[in-house]
Amino acid sequence: MKYKIFCLLFLISFSSIAQTNVIDTHPYVIILGVAQDAGYPQIGCDKACCKRVIDNPSQKRMIVSFALVDPESHNWWLFEATPDITEQLQLFRKITKSQFNILPKAVFLTHGHIGHYTGLMYFGREAVNTNLLDVYAMPRMKDFLLNNGPWSQLCSLKNISLQKLSADSAINISKNLRVTPFIVPHRDEFSETVGFEIRYHDFKLIFIPDIDKWNKFDRNINDIIHQSSVALLDGTFYKDREIAGRTMNEIPHPFIQESIKQFSSLSINDKKKVYFIHFNHTNPLLNMTSKEFIELKKKGYGIAQQAQIIGFK
Repeated sequence: MKYKIFCLLFLISFSSIAQTNVIDTHPYVIILGVAQDAGYPQIGCDKACCKRVIDNPSQKRMIVSFALVDPESHNWWLFEATPDITEQLQLFRKITKSQFNILPKAVFLTHGHIGHYTGLMYFGREAVNTNLLDVYAMPRMKDFLLNNGPWSQLCSLKNISLQKLSADSAINISKNLRVTPFIVPHRDEFSETVGFEIRYHDFKLIFIPDIDKWNKFDRNINDIIHQSSVALLDGTFYKDREIAGRTMNEIPHPFIQESIKQFSSLSINDKKKVYFIHFNHTNPLLNMTSKEFIELKKKGYGIAQQAQIIGFK
């Protein structure tokens, strides 16, 4: 009963926030997906974690992505181009009540793993056939797209226009919005990996969906959280040995249990800035009735939810 009451209060609170912020004049972010690259449910999984979604499709969660919306300039930008992009753009249109173009002004990519860029294919002539849509990518990521099909065809047919990002170099995307990429350690088979800092006056949002471990980062994540307003951080796995039959060292991420220890010295106000995101299908945080979800909320942390709106004020 306590779990049901908690979830009901959470949903009422979330609904109120969404209705308030979506008509605001300040920029805001709409979370369009929270799952790891293969989505939720995940291909080939017939275990309880995915069966609950197969039996109840409303529990499906799309791959990590968000829209950055600026009501003042009437533009929006997409962060990550996922295989779920078709549904995500429809979700964006539904939440914003078709007040914006269904296609973004530009796309920002973090790296070359399947959940983060393969949605670009839907900008091609087999689908929407865009004309010179700006796609921002780091140098290795840009070269990968230019020199490997089918992505190279998007460039040659001028469906997309690749714009090079530089680490720690800010880009002004509107009068008051600035985006800065920064390098994070990750499995960089095809490209480097970045997180993003988004600034609006004194408001700062941090986005790090993928990182190997916090102690491999050349910056202090606790300091970054303290200096930010909101931090969307890698929450792929809850704990070690979460995937049976897989060596977790091959797919390193900071376990939620590790992050809780890392962030233990943060103040309650700083912990409230953290929203975990990019959940593997095995992660119990995908289930709002799980004890792990309840306990993490009690500790003061946020858990990103699909369709959640975060206002920049």
